[in-house]
Amino acid sequence: MTMPETSAPTADTAGESVGAEVLRPHAEDAFAGELAALAAADDRPRPARWRLSPWAVATYLLGGTLPDGTVITPKYVGPRRIIEVAVTTLATDRALLLLGVPGTAKTWVSEHLAAAVSGDSTLLVQGTAGTPEEAIRYGWNYAQLLAHGPSRDALVSSPVMRAMAEGMTARIEELTRIPADVQDSLITILSEKTLPVPELGQEIQAVRGFNVIATANDRDRGINDLSSALRRRFNTVVLPLPATAEAEVDIVSRRVDQIGRSLDLPGGLEGIAEIRRVVTVFRELRDGVTADGRTKIKSPSGTLSTAEAISVVTNGLALAAHFGDGVLRPGDVASGILGAVVRDPAADRVIWQEYVETVVRERDGWKDFYRACREVGA
Repeated sequence: MTMPETSAPTADTAGESVGAEVLRPHAEDAFAGELAALAAADDRPRPARWRLSPWAVATYLLGGTLPDGTVITPKYVGPRRIIEVAVTTLATDRALLLLGVPGTAKTWVSEHLAAAVSGDSTLLVQGTAGTPEEAIRYGWNYAQLLAHGPSRDALVSSPVMRAMAEGMTARIEELTRIPADVQDSLITILSEKTLPVPELGQEIQAVRGFNVIATANDRDRGINDLSSALRRRFNTVVLPLPATAEAEVDIVSRRVDQIGRSLDLPGGLEGIAEIRRVVTVFRELRDGVTADGRTKIKSPSGTLSTAEAISVVTNGLALAAHFGDGVLRPGDVASGILGAVVRDPAADRVIWQEYVETVVRERDGWKDFYRACREVGA
């Protein structure tokens, strides 16, 4: 999608002054100021066709302060080594597979890696059960094909084909949701770095700088497992759930603040107490034990991921802004938590009601949240 013409944002305003008409700018547009500042300060060797050096790419993802005082905001909060391994993989001839449970920022990391490495995160194949082989290889303009027969003009390049020809980074989301025979069309591309076009008696050879970032989640294991041949073409990096509650609160706060500014909602940091509460509830139900380790509880069927916590808090901010006084309160998040927890109406509702009565009800300082949960049907 083409951005409206606007002046480039500075690093201080990245993400908030980019294209007022665009609801969700691409990473390379939203953080153009930071990427430009990193490029100007980056004096380290860069692989062919990379916009930044591996060190600068890692700094863009993890955050830091440049010598000129420019602050690079962290895009990923987690172990540094994970990002370093991911960036190093892209600098080799092996493709990168980001693996983890839903909500561990696989898509987010994939987008920002592509933005920092190639300056373009839009060469994307969205994996679904109906993704055809053409989405990965190439298709045809059938009007041209019928009128003039097979030709380069009739060929419709896939994002992967374009990335090969231009030395860019292609992204494939939800790889394990793609049918197995379509997945395997990647084998020749990743191993031989070439894409045969037998209809034309030609091939597209990848130029230096080309690579692929794929994502897959652990819950999809068994839907369309990767063949061993394809798995060997990837270096797998597992993105874990946040290790601590504080880390998860930090992640949720940052993303809610970014999303809230794009939607003109009140600042998420003003509701930090409710963000902590949402994170606490999600972590306890996810782990099957209270934060103090004293009480075991049942876990519901859903993942209760960090991404879902961000969604719950963002929706709560919208409720507070449009139907409250602008301050995030327990009543604004209670219904969102209920919707995230109760996926199986029979089993999950019992688990949620038990949690509310045995944990929430007895916790100091949570009486208002308990009442809000009761009001929405707990």
